Amino acid sequence: MTGSNFDAAPILVLGANGKTGRRVAERLRAQGLDVRGCARSTQPRFDWNDRATWGDALAGVKRAYITYQPDLAIPGALDTVSTFFDTARASGIERIVLLSGRGEEEAQAAEEALQRSGAIWTILRCSWFMQNFSESFLLDPIREGTLALPVGDIKEPFVDAEDIADVAVAALTQPGHENRLYELTGPRAISFAEALECIGQASRRNLRLVAAPADAFRAGLLEAGVSTEETDLILYLFTTVLDGRNEKPVDGVRLALDREARSFEDYARRTAASGIWDV
Repeated sequence: MTGSNFDAAPILVLGANGKTGRRVAERLRAQGLDVRGCARSTQPRFDWNDRATWGDALAGVKRAYITYQPDLAIPGALDTVSTFFDTARASGIERIVLLSGRGEEEAQAAEEALQRSGAIWTILRCSWFMQNFSESFLLDPIREGTLALPVGDIKEPFVDAEDIADVAVAALTQPGHENRLYELTGPRAISFAEALECIGQASRRNLRLVAAPADAFRAGLLEAGVSTEETDLILYLFTTVLDGRNEKPVDGVRLALDREARSFEDYARRTAASGIWDV
């Protein structure tokens, strides 16, 4: 579905300040495309909990990259995104790329709502981002040298947000991704201990992973200033989703981009070189 109106219309990127939204917006702008990056702090402003903000964000848009904050797993998310998809279609959106959650039943219900909406859709089903170690709640503990988590030896095929952004941009701008669901992971599953060891080698630091009871972990997040809602979500991801259900890597990055997914070692080297883990 292309044409002068489609190609010239702004592309909406929701969560434009987030891990994937920021990267998607940067890539689209680098291609010379008109990007409308929206979040609660932007103009136009977009707030999932304030439907009065939706109209300005959607005006004139034909394509959109959608991330729901804080996560599709939270109560009420399905109703909100279902209403948004209907509103977006009524406003003229033709193509939607949705960031979804791997192994989350609630996220899969949102995927089904998108598939029923009538939009051309692409679903990016992802779980743990590599960037959680450098752009999220794990960063400060890593800088301090000790990471206390309620995890055992479960392995996770961490996915690089750079790969997610590459697939999202391809789905928004290139043919061949219409009505496709891509599960995106890294090339192999590693434990949190192995991930921390890799970061330690890349940053030339001695890092330690210790087991933390879920209650103590929750209290530590709240004490660090993480909101109750985000804390509950993080705990859900550790205690429910991180149970081995997502351990097997899949080839969604290769299917979408005809190349292999970036490795955790590559991420660690690249990120260490930025100095983000230095103390």
